[in-house]
Amino acid sequence: MTKPTLQQSRGPAFTRIYSLGAARGEHAVPNSDLIGPINSSDEWIQQRTGIITRARAGADVPAVDLATDAAREAIERSGVAPEAIDLVIIATISNVRQTPSMAAVVADRVGANPAAAYDTNAACAGYAYAVAQADALIRAGAATYALVIGAEKLSDVVDPTDRSISFLLGDGAGAVVIGPSDTPGIAPTVWGSDGSKADAVSMNHTLTEFRDGTAEWPTLRQEGQTVFRWAVWDMAKVAKQALEAAGVTSDDLAAFIPHQANMRIIDEFAKQLKLPESVVIARDIATTGNTSAASIPLATHRLLEEHPELSGGLALQIGFGAGLVFGAQVVVLP
Repeated sequence: MTKPTLQQSRGPAFTRIYSLGAARGEHAVPNSDLIGPINSSDEWIQQRTGIITRARAGADVPAVDLATDAAREAIERSGVAPEAIDLVIIATISNVRQTPSMAAVVADRVGANPAAAYDTNAACAGYAYAVAQADALIRAGAATYALVIGAEKLSDVVDPTDRSISFLLGDGAGAVVIGPSDTPGIAPTVWGSDGSKADAVSMNHTLTEFRDGTAEWPTLRQEGQTVFRWAVWDMAKVAKQALEAAGVTSDDLAAFIPHQANMRIIDEFAKQLKLPESVVIARDIATTGNTSAASIPLATHRLLEEHPELSGGLALQIGFGAGLVFGAQVVVLP
């Protein structure tokens, strides 16, 4: 008796990003609103971070609502029917419920039910991770069209008196639709982690400590110098590896879209990569703040709104943050 041979799915050779959508917190919060509790100044924040204002959502607006708004714009612009989307991935650290996933709720809201849906937690590298997964799953034949979203409401996990990270953080969501392509639109991803530095960016307490009354509500903290040195030196190497994996050089880029962590880090990146003046660098952090997993798609959305001529060009995107984790890839801008 011959043993049956299992069938395996095979997808298209290539994928690309079809479209982008964005949603930012509706309130522009200037530095002057935050300096009192941290005993600081507008000048100090701008010099250290490049942030002038940050977008924050109202108390009654959860991250899932921001994700839904961004998703609807991305789908509308993509030309893909919502019911054709069979994979939804949301990169987030802001789901206030451990379960169900934010992705399942958004999939239903936008008309993609019964798409496979899950959240992924890779902090500020989450969007790059999710793009890598969507690309691989479509090419493997496990999905046809993917909705990828980075969504954060970091104002829920901020301690106004914390001088390490609180004044950096904003709220927003960025979404993309990814699908089959006749030519390569997403290059190989260079990604990884270093859990030995897990304490460099982390929550200061656990939910069980909060439940037991032994700690306050968990909020984000960071070791600023540790993160800065790691981002500037180690992540510049990762960015160069992503260019090599794509088979291109910095001269081939139309745009550089790093995680919007800190303007000083972005400036140092540009030096390390020897980016030519023709490369447009995303600097969305100045008026949006650091939105973790949402920062790259939000910055990309703004870049294309301001520079539509970049459409079809190559962009190097890199995310890095708590874990510590990192992910980078070169993509064709929609």
